[in-house]
Amino acid sequence: MNAIKLTSTAILSLLLGIGAPAYAQHEQQDQKQDHPEQKQSEHEQAKPQQEHGQQQQQQQDQKQQHAQQQQQQDQKQQHAPQQQQQDRHQQHAQQEQQQDQRQQHAQQQQQQDQNKQQEHAQQQQRQDQNKQQQHAQQQQQEDRNDRQHQAQQRGNEHPKRTQEEQQIQQSAWQEHRSQRWDSDHRNWQQRGGYNGYRIPDDRYRGYFGQDHGFRIYGLPFLVVGGYPRFQYEGYWISLVDPWPEYWGNDWYDNDDVYVTYADNGYYLYNRRYPNVGIAISISM
Repeated sequence: MNAIKLTSTAILSLLLGIGAPAYAQHEQQDQKQDHPEQKQSEHEQAKPQQEHGQQQQQQQDQKQQHAQQQQQQDQKQQHAPQQQQQDRHQQHAQQEQQQDQRQQHAQQQQQQDQNKQQEHAQQQQRQDQNKQQQHAQQQQQEDRNDRQHQAQQRGNEHPKRTQEEQQIQQSAWQEHRSQRWDSDHRNWQQRGGYNGYRIPDDRYRGYFGQDHGFRIYGLPFLVVGGYPRFQYEGYWISLVDPWPEYWGNDWYDNDDVYVTYADNGYYLYNRRYPNVGIAISISM
């Protein structure tokens, strides 16, 4: 009896040992079959959480962007007064620069106007001086023409002289006629220089020189110390040299003569014989 119980117990144990692994394997398969549904359920449960996390992340990103924008605006607002002040300074500097440029332009324009006025005044002054010079030259030429005309009239008129006056003049001129001009003539340098009266320059230019010819005939005449002397334009002209022998006998009545200053002295020239000058002395 005991042996039968022992045998029954051993068989039961064996059956239990064999059945337990099979049941466990069957249970594992059931769990494997149920696991996809659990995974799917877990995935469906995790998806809203992920979307919620993404929304929170987007909201955080938007908040950060908004904060950054707000910070930038705040910085702009903080820098705005400084920028405005800098802009005002720049505008003020530009205005001052423009004003300086306008002032410089005005000064340049004023200087140009002054230069133009000065040039115009100088041109006008030169024109006036030229007109005055031309007028003076014309007046001098007219005076020369008048004097020449008067001298010609005096020479052509042959004013009446007494026979005694003619003899005195003719005798004085003939006594001072040279026989050998080359040896008898001496210039002022050979005589030691001219020491007589000097005619003022303006009077000399107006009445003396090669352009102012005249005739001795008819002019006031004197004989001083045996030398002939005649008066021309308020000056007494005395011959110091003899006159050349080849001049005509009546040259002092018919030939045109002129007085010039050369080689530090005055000389009388005959237009008919222009290469010969007679040394003369001038007095008032």
